Order: sequence, then structure tokens, then C-alpha cells
Amino acid sequence: MDEMTKIEIITRESKLEDLKNALNEIGINGMTVSHVLGYGAQKGKKHKYRGVDYSVDLLPKVKVEMVVCTIPVDTVVDTAISVLRTGEIGDGKIFVSPVSRTIKVRTGEEDKQALL
Repeated sequence: MDEMTKIEIITRESKLEDLKNALNEIGINGMTVSHVLGYGAQKGKKHKYRGVDYSVDLLPKVKVEMVVCTIPVDTVVDTAISVLRTGEIGDGKIFVSPVSRTIKVRTGEEDKQALL
């Protein structure tokens, strides 16, 4: 069995299309995208509304998830970094973790066959 790896990328919403296009170019043909809220080093943003200061602690982000087994993990990570890195706070995080089992519900196929 080929090793399966889950890659989760959390980044700015504005980078989603560029990231999707770059991942498609290296052969990623499936991903799950979620709109999420969070904060890290940014600690939110300060806004003013009608003269009153308020802070937005949780900022909108996107989370892109995929499981890979035929495309090298380092290729996916390097591609994501090349698209997402601006050098500014808020570029995001990438999480890489092993997947022990995958099942395609419709057909019952497992592991690598479930991903194809």
C-alpha cells in the first residue's frame, strides 16, 4: 500500500484561487475547502464604527484539505508555500499528518483506490 498523507492548509481567502490553480497544475485533482475563522500572530484587527473602536478577534480564512498518495508531499508543500508566502503575518499554516485508512463510501474501495 502506498503511504497516504493528509495536508491541511489554512491561509488568506484572497489566495484561494491562486492556490487551487497551482495545486491543479501539479496533479491535485481533489480537495475540500472550508471557510473558517481564526487568529494567530495577527490577534485580530481593530476597527472604528461611528467613532467607536471595536476589535474583530477572529479573522476569516480558508482551510484547504487533501489526502495525497501519488504526488510527493514535499511537492505539494513547496507549491503551496511558493503561492502563499508574502512575508507578512497571516500567510497561514500547513499541517501534514499520516492517514491510516481511506474508504470511498459509494463503492467501498479503500486506501489508494478510494483516492483515485
